[in-house]
Amino acid sequence: YDYVKASIGRTYRWLVRCKEENTRLNALETTVNPQQMLWGINQGGTYADLRIEHMKQIADLDLPGYAIGGLAVGESHEEMYRILDETVPYLPENKPTYLMGVGTPEDLLNGIKYGVDMFDCVMPTRNGRNAMLFTSEGVMNMRNEKWKRDFSPLDENGTADVDKIYSKAYLRHLFISGEILALQIASIHNLAFYLELVRLAREHIIEGDFLKWKTLMVEKLSRRL
Repeated sequence: YDYVKASIGRTYRWLVRCKEENTRLNALETTVNPQQMLWGINQGGTYADLRIEHMKQIADLDLPGYAIGGLAVGESHEEMYRILDETVPYLPENKPTYLMGVGTPEDLLNGIKYGVDMFDCVMPTRNGRNAMLFTSEGVMNMRNEKWKRDFSPLDENGTADVDKIYSKAYLRHLFISGEILALQIASIHNLAFYLELVRLAREHIIEGDFLKWKTLMVEKLSRRL
């Protein structure tokens, strides 16, 4: 606890110096990449009181946006959600919120529930390269024997061209054969799926039934097909 508390103290002092330097550079005519945004990154491990204290400090700096860091690094999903639940209420409501390094489709939807706007993660492409496809009905391991003679479209609900052009059997064949095309197809599919997932989330937020839709989706997304 004491180590984390000292660490966020250094992080805050560093952010203050960064803001001063960012302001100075943006005032110069010769600045490269003028008006580059400096965001504050909330830290504090899994200690809710430290997270809240640090969030209050960096919120007072009135930065263009705020990130929540130091999660999705080994703690349980329940701990991550607990910290989000405790911390997000102290974020400025009119600033974008970014959850760093997250995550699975389920984590994205749960993060949105807590008020997160932005995410980044290698999972769509990394897992795709390892033959894992995310779909609206669950997860598919494309190396499984069950897809060997399944000539149905890769994903009937998919939005990418590859979902309609290629079959499950063909993609499995590419993975088993060690063809690099398999990695490309799977990556394109997963990226398109993530984009469609957050598009639908936005749609259901506007319609006012996001929580009901999220509960149904999370149940399906975690299934192994």
